[in-house]
Amino acid sequence: MKNTNNYNFLTAASREDTNAEKYALREKLFGTNDVLPVWVADMDIDTPDFVLDAVKKRLEHPIIGYEEVPKSAFLSQIEWMKREHGVEFTFEDMLYSHSVVASMNAAIEAFSEKGDKIIVQTPVYPPFFHSVIEHERELLKNPLKLKEDGTYTFDIEDLKSKIDDKTKLLLLCSPHNPVGRVWKKEELEQILEVCLKHNIVVFSDEIHSDLVYAPNVHVPFASLSYEARDITVTAIGVGKTFNMAGFAISTVAIPNYELRERFLKVYNRIHFANGSTLSHVAFEAAYKEGKKWLEELKIHLYKNFSMLDELCKKFPHFIKLTPIEGTYLAWLDCRGLELGDRDLRDFFVHKAGLGLSAGISFGREGSGFMRLNFAISSIKMLGVIKKLDEALLLKCRK
Repeated sequence: MKNTNNYNFLTAASREDTNAEKYALREKLFGTNDVLPVWVADMDIDTPDFVLDAVKKRLEHPIIGYEEVPKSAFLSQIEWMKREHGVEFTFEDMLYSHSVVASMNAAIEAFSEKGDKIIVQTPVYPPFFHSVIEHERELLKNPLKLKEDGTYTFDIEDLKSKIDDKTKLLLLCSPHNPVGRVWKKEELEQILEVCLKHNIVVFSDEIHSDLVYAPNVHVPFASLSYEARDITVTAIGVGKTFNMAGFAISTVAIPNYELRERFLKVYNRIHFANGSTLSHVAFEAAYKEGKKWLEELKIHLYKNFSMLDELCKKFPHFIKLTPIEGTYLAWLDCRGLELGDRDLRDFFVHKAGLGLSAGISFGREGSGFMRLNFAISSIKMLGVIKKLDEALLLKCRK
């Protein structure tokens, strides 16, 4: 892909003096403020101008009160999903949610009872298994298989061997956080076959669906077949794609009427309501105007990943970089450093001056790994590379 350079990702606004989570929590999480934070999954890249302009325009009206999510906002997302990902939802399928994790928790309540089993495929984003446990459901771990080439795939035979009549829900991460896989249609069809056979509902977290690198293609789980649509609850949104997490807006798409009614019983009891007026206009602007910005962003992100890949290839005995197909989260195999998980975290904090997410937090299968968010400006990425390079060179000399 050729970068037309209409958007500048060389620098980004400083977040040091804001309440940005990744900066505000440094002392608490890493024991020091003297780290460059590359952990939590939002971008140190400016939210696009067309989103901010839409918010500024709305602020010309002096009343910010209760408002419904406009139908036009949902329709803009529906059109985006059809055009970009080949899946068709209707207006009736769509519900507002302030976050994918909130939607996941509602789905756990709606489609299972205490003591039921819920499938989680580790290593995975921690709320997947925390949510199951907090709702007093049984965690059914179906770990991903780590192949010799460093990539991951589903372990279908393990999944089949563990399912019983108490298994009610599968939490799918697609594209996958943290291992960076964009699941192929054939892989998803294997999951679908198992779930259809055992009457298992699929909650499909597709929040990273727009952040996929060619030639990979995101396949929405609900797009696999009519049968897939009938068992799928899809969580999607603009938060990751356009760096809009602070707007606290996403959606849940549930085409099956019966599943939607079951979900709504929980949804209405919690009172999700309709969110922020300013979020509505930001959400709609992103889907209507964001295509070109996103294309250029992905070029930038992959350049950052390539820089990290080049560095890791200098130290293959220490760190191997997991091949990436989607997301902006690099999964670093650091087992060659021969450090325990606590010491590995300390190496990055105290030797490299970097605040990463510890792999062990994604499940036992993440032991010896670290997750690095490379959705940062070019200048900041150069800083990350320099810090890690110096730390690894020092390690070589010992």
